[in-house]
Amino acid sequence: MWRCKDCGIVLRRRSELLKHYKLNHRHYGRGHSYPCTYLNCTCRFKTWNALLSHLSRNHPAQQTINKAASTFTCHICVHNQLCTEREFFQHIFNHLKNKETVTCVFQDCEYKTNIYENFKSHKYRKHSGTGNIFKPGINSVTESFASLASDISDGERIESNDNLDSAFVDGVSENLEKDIELKLASVLLKLENIFLVSNAAVDELLQEFNYLIGSLSLPITQKTINQVLQDNGCQFDQSVVKKLASALCDRNPVKKAIGDKGPLSSAWRRKAYYKRHFNVVEPVEYILDQKNGKSFQYIPILKSLVQILDCQTILDQAVNLNTLDKESQGTCAQIYRSFFDGALFKENGLLSKQESLSLILYIDDFEICNPLGTSRRKHNICGLYWILGNLPPGCNSALSSIYLC
Repeated sequence: MWRCKDCGIVLRRRSELLKHYKLNHRHYGRGHSYPCTYLNCTCRFKTWNALLSHLSRNHPAQQTINKAASTFTCHICVHNQLCTEREFFQHIFNHLKNKETVTCVFQDCEYKTNIYENFKSHKYRKHSGTGNIFKPGINSVTESFASLASDISDGERIESNDNLDSAFVDGVSENLEKDIELKLASVLLKLENIFLVSNAAVDELLQEFNYLIGSLSLPITQKTINQVLQDNGCQFDQSVVKKLASALCDRNPVKKAIGDKGPLSSAWRRKAYYKRHFNVVEPVEYILDQKNGKSFQYIPILKSLVQILDCQTILDQAVNLNTLDKESQGTCAQIYRSFFDGALFKENGLLSKQESLSLILYIDDFEICNPLGTSRRKHNICGLYWILGNLPPGCNSALSSIYLC
């Protein structure tokens, strides 16, 4: 037996309850949502197809008798429901979109943030493998679905699955388009700042790429759709095929990102996108002489350190290097490998501590009009740089380890 959560009406079959949801519009007016038909599931959905997709993925009638379901508990709002891991993280993302501080849900990780993109980046970099374990109290397993599905006959299972399959929309992640856009932005950022490709060259590349995905690929897409439909014996109209091919090309997430008025279509838009979605440490201007217009730009070292040490690999190397240096002081007392072995460093009460961070700063004058010039004329600039001294010696000479101050 199935009961409507809103009006309390009892129906014999799940398919009848679904028809009741769809046809009885007085329960679901404009702005209201559809609840899941299972009593122990508190999920609600804005559209009818979203509800059918949820039922097909998470409550298939043929699988609920012998399979257990996972219960995820939100540590922020004590949200407790039977759902998938993907839906649980969508709930966590809603907290982040409301600027609420969220602690990482995986064991032995105390990462905290209230920025949606930072949390997604952390989850992708640190917990994208298969060996991640949730913290105690977040995930548990229950067999409550078994009792709900025990009253469903074989005929009802076939009927309900057919209804769901006919209305099922391809379950692509809602955030997949955003992830593709972020990945493309990171590739363009690497081209501009690591491989030193000019903005004009990147703009030209994106224009050509936009033409390839859109206009040039349209005939090939249309031909492919025709071939697939013919191979499966489908009757179709050529006008519909043209519209379908045009929609596939126009709605490509890469084309939407680099097309006209796309967030990555121009140098100005890309720069604004990098600031919004990546951890950009903005420089701060300090005025030295207001009359003569003398000033200097300072990139905050503390904010830069936070971003650098957020990488677990760098943090482990910095801690392990200090530990190894402490252990080797007795055995290699006469060997000088770095400034860690010097007497001034060992006698310094702050730097000699195991948890201390050592910063190495140096100055380089350069002339912006002539990089190979004497750096003595009025167009020269003094640059102050720093590296993290706690890293292994091999990292000190890498350009990726040198930061502007």
